[in-house]
Order: sequence, then C-alpha cells, then structure tokens
Amino acid sequence: MSAHQLDVTDPASVVRAIADTGYTHGRLDVLVNNAAIAIDRQQGAASADMERVRATLDANLMGAWRCCTAAIPEMRKNRYGRIVNVTTHLSTYANLGTGSASYRVSRAALNALTRVLAAELREDNILVNAASPGKVRTRLAYGRGERTPEEAADTFVWLATLPDDGPTGGLFHERQPLDR
Repeated sequence: MSAHQLDVTDPASVVRAIADTGYTHGRLDVLVNNAAIAIDRQQGAASADMERVRATLDANLMGAWRCCTAAIPEMRKNRYGRIVNVTTHLSTYANLGTGSASYRVSRAALNALTRVLAAELREDNILVNAASPGKVRTRLAYGRGERTPEEAADTFVWLATLPDDGPTGGLFHERQPLDR
C-alpha cells in the first residue's frame, strides 16, 4: 500500500500521483474520483459569483477529468480498469433546482463525462460508473443529510452507466438501499 499527496486542481500533481502509483505497483486497476467542493451553498445561477463557479468546476469536474485522463493510459496497459465518479442526488435532472448552482452543474457535468467515457472505453475493458452515496450528514453537506456517515455505511444508492443494451437502455438509474 502507498499514499500520494494529490491536488486535483493541479495537473502536475495528478500526473505525478498516477505515474507514481503505476510505477510503485506496476499497474492501476481502480480510480475513485471523490474530491469535491461546495462553496456556493445558497447561490443561484442567475446571480452566480463566477469565481466560485470556476473554482467549483475546476475541482469537481475538471479534477475528476484530469484524474481520468491520467489513469486511462495506465489502465489500458493491462486492458482492465474501473473508474467510479462519486456524484450527488442534487445532480439528477429531477433534482436540478435552486441553490448550490455551480455544485449541481459541476456534478451534472460529471455525470455526462461518465457517460461519454463509458462509451469510449468499453472496448478497452475499462468500466466507468457514477455513484451517489445519497444524503449523508458530512461536512460537505453542512451536516444536513438524512443519515449519519455510520448509518449510510450499509446503504448504496447508485447512478450507474450501463451498456446501451442493459436493463435501462444506458440511462442512469437509482437503486434504493439494499437490505442486508
């Protein structure tokens, strides 16, 4: 096991962390893009602070994209890889409402990127999915979720990219908590 410092907004940091991982372990099998910021809590789209929008898009969308483009060559070497982009319930079309405009847009764009990459990488045996942990009381959610992180540990809510011939015709779908 190894650890690497990573700033997803710094392209050199991303390349360095992915290259170091590939070198140290001889391969890269899984990438989980979980980094995010939410700095526009009550901000609407019509009166957005564009600096906050830029910073949010850079971290939440471009950061994940940078990590993907750095990781994909490592995954292609072994014709295997899994990419999971952590998203949010706030980025589904049904939940695109008011407040946190740049956060919602950044995660909706991440969902779109997930679909595009999934289609591009299918032949390389690299699967790309997006997953939403649901509403959890974390610092990012300002402690206002439906469950504590401990309660959510046994809950899975997925927005998954499936092949076009899959059960949902390639559309994102939501699966409710699993009974264990």
